[in-house]
Amino acid sequence: MPVDRHHVESFLYREARLMDTHAYDEWLALWTDDALYWAPSNDDDIDPQRHVSIIYENKARMEDRIRRLKSGAAYAQDPKSRLSRVIANVDIEEGANGDVTVHSVFNLTALRRSRIDIFAGRATHTLRPDGDSFKIAAKKVMLINNDEVINNLTFLI
Repeated sequence: MPVDRHHVESFLYREARLMDTHAYDEWLALWTDDALYWAPSNDDDIDPQRHVSIIYENKARMEDRIRRLKSGAAYAQDPKSRLSRVIANVDIEEGANGDVTVHSVFNLTALRRSRIDIFAGRATHTLRPDGDSFKIAAKKVMLINNDEVINNLTFLI
């Protein structure tokens, strides 16, 4: 059965809304238990087991991050960043095993303490069908400036 483009795009938009509104628990619920969340540093295709990454987390590490963000002890998010992101250029590939690979680009604007930061990049999601929706099995975020100094990236990208 072919994957419905609108269904996939709606899922990505929902994830973006949850991240932008700091709906941490709802965002975390979008992930599979064996999920991997990766934002490479420097080159986009280096081995994350052998090189530094901006983010390289399994579900347990994501849960730790969310717990810290919700605790009020995350100074870098006090006050919380105001976030707005645009998702575009969605390209969908159906896998033989039922998973769906989705490539997209994003532009994220963050405002905190009168400072505006703009982050842009590409994302690759591996979505696993889950009932009438999907779960994120993997997400790779390639910031275009991943080899430059990056200010306060303590929110969800």
